[in-house]
Amino acid sequence: KIKSCSPAARTYIHSHPLSFQLLGDRRTMKVSLSLLAIAQTAEAWSASSSRGTFGRPSALSSTVEDAPPASAETYADPSRYLNDHPSNNVPPHIAALVGRGLHTRPDHPIGIVRAKIQEYFATLPHEYVVYDAEDPIVTTTQCFDDLRIPPDHPGRSPSDTYYVNDETLLRTHTSAHQSEHLRSGADCFLCAGDVYRRDEIDSSHYPAFHQLEGVRLFPEEEMAGADGLKGEEWTSSDECATISVDLKNTLEGLMDHL
Repeated sequence: KIKSCSPAARTYIHSHPLSFQLLGDRRTMKVSLSLLAIAQTAEAWSASSSRGTFGRPSALSSTVEDAPPASAETYADPSRYLNDHPSNNVPPHIAALVGRGLHTRPDHPIGIVRAKIQEYFATLPHEYVVYDAEDPIVTTTQCFDDLRIPPDHPGRSPSDTYYVNDETLLRTHTSAHQSEHLRSGADCFLCAGDVYRRDEIDSSHYPAFHQLEGVRLFPEEEMAGADGLKGEEWTSSDECATISVDLKNTLEGLMDHL
């Protein structure tokens, strides 16, 4: 499943499987790959909480080594997600799934696919920083407001999202970390992690799955001709076409690599 969105977009769209869309920010290209089908099959393979060390290509820098060692262990503590707050709707069986680090295990199906994706991005001209050890608890601002998801969007509903309290929740997408990285000055990065949604379990849905997304900002001087354009004026501009071609080539290259 591929999705495309941006922190400056006025709407947030999940695309259909194997399709992509470009939204309104003329400087942002984003690709997010959700390993739902693999995660769904692999959940039963990983009942333990042991972790392996994930080998990263030298061309990519990562925040995993910089994170305090205790953080990953803290993530796997169910008591972080279970409390008596009236808004808390995280059941024990979901809390037990958090923090297992399946995407960092070199011998796990999710870790193997993740490594292949990261390997591909290491071959591209731009250096992508890798964020893959971030706290699965995020704020409503990170998860919704910064992405311009409106207050009445169904994704904010307790029927769709696991809330820890009124202001924090289990991230519903790795996009919840996007704005903080952009504010820090990062202009090319990959973000991977486990995400949680209150989906009914069926052949294509599971309440815990993984996403890996990539973000690249285009230089302002390359997009100057589209400054101030909106709607159809923007989508018909040469600058939008430049981003579209780059995104298409990136996705096709990734599919060939996989």
